[in-house]
Amino acid sequence: MRRPVAAYIGLRYLRSQRANQFASFVTLASALGVALGVAALIVVLSVMNGFGDELRTRLTSVTGHAWVGADGGLADWQARRAQLLGFPGITAAVPVIELDAVLGRGPALAGAIVTGTDPALEDAASALRAGMRAGSLDALQPGSRAIVLGEALAARIGARVGDAVSVLVPTKDREHGLQSRLWQFTVAGIFELGVKDHDGTRAFVSLADAAAIGGLGSRVGGLRITTTDIFAAPQIIHAWAARHGSGLVVRDWTQDHATYFRAVRLEKTMMMVLLSLIVAVAAFNIVATLVMVVTDKRGSIAILRTLGFSRGDIVRVFAVQGVAIGWLGVAGGVMAGAGLAANIGVVAPALERLLGFQFMPADVYYLTSLPADLHWEDVLAVSVVALLITAVATVYPAVRAAGVEPAEVLRYE
Repeated sequence: MRRPVAAYIGLRYLRSQRANQFASFVTLASALGVALGVAALIVVLSVMNGFGDELRTRLTSVTGHAWVGADGGLADWQARRAQLLGFPGITAAVPVIELDAVLGRGPALAGAIVTGTDPALEDAASALRAGMRAGSLDALQPGSRAIVLGEALAARIGARVGDAVSVLVPTKDREHGLQSRLWQFTVAGIFELGVKDHDGTRAFVSLADAAAIGGLGSRVGGLRITTTDIFAAPQIIHAWAARHGSGLVVRDWTQDHATYFRAVRLEKTMMMVLLSLIVAVAAFNIVATLVMVVTDKRGSIAILRTLGFSRGDIVRVFAVQGVAIGWLGVAGGVMAGAGLAANIGVVAPALERLLGFQFMPADVYYLTSLPADLHWEDVLAVSVVALLITAVATVYPAVRAAGVEPAEVLRYE
């Protein structure tokens, strides 16, 4: 029966702090500090998840969820495509040719990756088509010599829709060695995906034009794969490769963009560590609160010890108070943080109108709104960390309370 009694007394001490206004204020400040830290962590991690999702979508809009190719190109790509489309989890397999090239208009030159694709095989709902301006992708018809440029690439060479640009592609021939082909294209559109690696280096032409300028004939560079679940894409494509991929080069998005997402994970971890300091500061308030309670309750502690309470029981009495403050703060922070993260699309514009400025101006950022993706595993991790910090904060005051000597206290009572 000792543990329930210790918990009961600890909660009674917590409620009795109303008589001590300063201690009551510090207790409230401690709970609010924990709640603020937890809410801030949840909102920031949710926004970073949203940015990560947006970055993932934009990066994979051109490269797809996976890639299947071969050295020297795929000659039997139609059969491979049919084979891929019949595999569970694969929704699209688009033939693609990628060529290193130099684009020029007048005296301006820029290195680029010229990507040949077939608009007829691009899913109407694909991320690539969504990033294009209306009609841009459909203009890439065989023999049209139309080209769609990334916005940053177009700006570098000063090209606009309707302008003619030169495309120089180096090719390697067994008999004649390194050669080059020079073609003239007309800018049919400009796209903006919001990723520097794409907007500043990518140009799209029709699959037939890319094969002609690259001297590939009926071959393609590879097949860009889209799956039902981007996170399952590595397992899906490698399961397909285990059955049918002998002699082929198979990559997935986690390999192509490993550096980007490693940086995102590192930033997310660092933000969690830094914002946890808010909870740590609130934990110091819990220490101060319990130290004041211990000082105020020295006589009560001495009486409890004479009634048979052990030092461990006294530790539990005061640990209950600190844990209760922590639980209260964490619960409030989770509710506030989850509610704010789930409604960030409404709250952020309201704050912008109230404060008179934009969080993400359109002339600086490609995204003009804060994306948020609430992951409950993040909420659980934040809650556990906050509870551990507040639990550790109770150790010193509780041990100090257990060190009270009844004889010394009661001698002058």
